[in-house]
Amino acid sequence: MAKLDYYEVLGVTREADDKTLKSAFRKLAMKFHPDRNPGDSDAEAKFKEISEAYDVLKDAERRAAYDRFGHAAFENGGMGGQRGFSGDFASTMSDIFDEFFGGMGGGGGRRQGSGGRERGADLRYNMDIDLEEAYTGKTVEIEVPSSIVCETCTGTGAKPGSSPTTCRTCGGAGRVRASQGFFTLERTCPHCQGRGEIIADPCPDCSGSGRRVEERTLSVNIPAGIEDGTRIRLAGEGEAGLRGGPSGDLYIFLSIRPHAFFQRDGADLFCRAPISMTTAALGGQFEVPTVDGGKTRVKVPEGTQTGKQFRLKGKGMPVMRSTQFGDMYIQVTVETPQNLTKRQRELLQEFEENSSHENNPESTGFFARVKDFIDNLGS
Repeated sequence: MAKLDYYEVLGVTREADDKTLKSAFRKLAMKFHPDRNPGDSDAEAKFKEISEAYDVLKDAERRAAYDRFGHAAFENGGMGGQRGFSGDFASTMSDIFDEFFGGMGGGGGRRQGSGGRERGADLRYNMDIDLEEAYTGKTVEIEVPSSIVCETCTGTGAKPGSSPTTCRTCGGAGRVRASQGFFTLERTCPHCQGRGEIIADPCPDCSGSGRRVEERTLSVNIPAGIEDGTRIRLAGEGEAGLRGGPSGDLYIFLSIRPHAFFQRDGADLFCRAPISMTTAALGGQFEVPTVDGGKTRVKVPEGTQTGKQFRLKGKGMPVMRSTQFGDMYIQVTVETPQNLTKRQRELLQEFEENSSHENNPESTGFFARVKDFIDNLGS
């Protein structure tokens, strides 16, 4: 049976570039792969067909021969016959398996550099500070237990006077290839676990890891105006890398403790203050603390109602890395007198008898609307 045109097999035009060819192959390979179609001989045959087509068209020299002579270019040993899959094809198949199995075969996870030099892990440190400390800013010293480079072997993992040797199984690459059927798989070297090196005589202080655990003291600068939930990154202050690899980072997650008076919204502060009924009615003033440790007076005009908000400009939090400050807002609540004496009751009753609708315009208007509503229901 005559073979199908390779371009038709991949579903591309003859003008398709390398990127289009690879994309088309990947989609078809994912669709017809035998692992996704167990027991389906047609899918297996289709998979072999698209693999053959891609193996020819991805090679510029072989593609040119195919464009000129068709399938005849590879018959009777022409162009070397049907060669085995190249390294580029194996890489493509490795990508496909990564998508199938989430990195089986050594494709996933943290990649190692030359000689197994892995980057160290990042560390997290949770820090709690007061609102006043967030206002002024501060420098804090913290104790962080982490892995550091072993001083005995300077991070190589080998005993002083010796050195690691190149892994003979993978030749120092850390990965080995194995042919399975018609394709080649690449996986982590089982002999050196991907490091590319073998340590015959490990360092006695770090057991060959090139690092050891130690508690370090670090100085952390907390800028003025910092907000709750801010993350501070200290580059290179995480765990030391394996066998001389780069260190990870230290991330400090900041939390601001709840304050006795203030709630914060960005650079603005909010506070609630209860005032007496007489202060609200006659007017007056009261004193409130400020976050910088001072005090300020708030003037209350006569007839102040519950919920009235007073703004104190510039009395809020500093804006981080700026000369600006937020504002402070004081919201008052009028407190109803309790535990009245006999004389206080008499005075309030006398006040009630001498009150008019003008003294309570809001309640008078509300109950007038209620009366109209009920009358309309009755009619």
